Amino acid sequence: MSAPNQVPERMLTRIGGLLRKAEATDNEHEAEAFLAAAQRLATRSSIDLAVARAHVAGRERRVTPVQRIIPIGEPGRKGLRTYVQLFVAIAHANDVRCDVARTSTQVYAYGFAADIDLCEALYTSLLVQMVRAGDHYIKSGAYREATVDKIVTERRHGAVVRRRVRVPAAAVTARLNFQMAFAERIGRRLAEVKSCVEAEALEADAIAGDASASVGTAVALRNKEVELVDFYRRTSEARGTWRGPAASTGHSAAARQAGDRAGRVARLGLSPELGAARGELAPGGGAGE
Repeated sequence: MSAPNQVPERMLTRIGGLLRKAEATDNEHEAEAFLAAAQRLATRSSIDLAVARAHVAGRERRVTPVQRIIPIGEPGRKGLRTYVQLFVAIAHANDVRCDVARTSTQVYAYGFAADIDLCEALYTSLLVQMVRAGDHYIKSGAYREATVDKIVTERRHGAVVRRRVRVPAAAVTARLNFQMAFAERIGRRLAEVKSCVEAEALEADAIAGDASASVGTAVALRNKEVELVDFYRRTSEARGTWRGPAASTGHSAAARQAGDRAGRVARLGLSPELGAARGELAPGGGAGE
């Protein structure tokens, strides 16, 4: 096994090859296979890093968790909370904890550097795909056939009365619902692969009779989790828990179904069209109308 500080570069190189293959194919089944392979490799590499950290425990230059600020977008931009939701979904599947700025303009990521690097690579690609797919959905006009529930406040005989009515979905409401469903689907896809890979690794340990080894996968994963939790508690200054995009935008079932479908077939790949650092969309694109 290579030294711990050499693993992240090799991991990202191998994952990059899978990302490029996913980007190049027009076959959604191949894209799905490359997605699974990329997440498998990422999860497997994360396990390898954990084992390596157990081997070098107590040594100098030991790999430790870090905090990194991830730019999301400019203040006041519509849709930032759905961008945050996408990053948080990716982070959850890759052992990275997150705090979110009140303005949703940036995320504070806590984790091992290689895991955060992976999250940024995935986010950069998937953000472009989410926004493009949303643009296509809105431009198609399909959202005009959808309706949303809205609470209307009226004054009757001096009393304030609230009632629920169904109204045509506005473009911005449809887009936000689309993006929320896209992010949720991506999170589920990545989490499923992560769960399968970790289960396979634990089974392999059991078959090999390595359950008692101090650097076994289960022990290494647990040690990694404990170290990350401890680092997060010592470092984070967040108050409360981020609860995702506000529900006040209204619910559009049709837009959510469209977003879920787009999330199911989304490809992994690095996009050269994202010029801003770490996945922040350049001015002009995004959820505004």
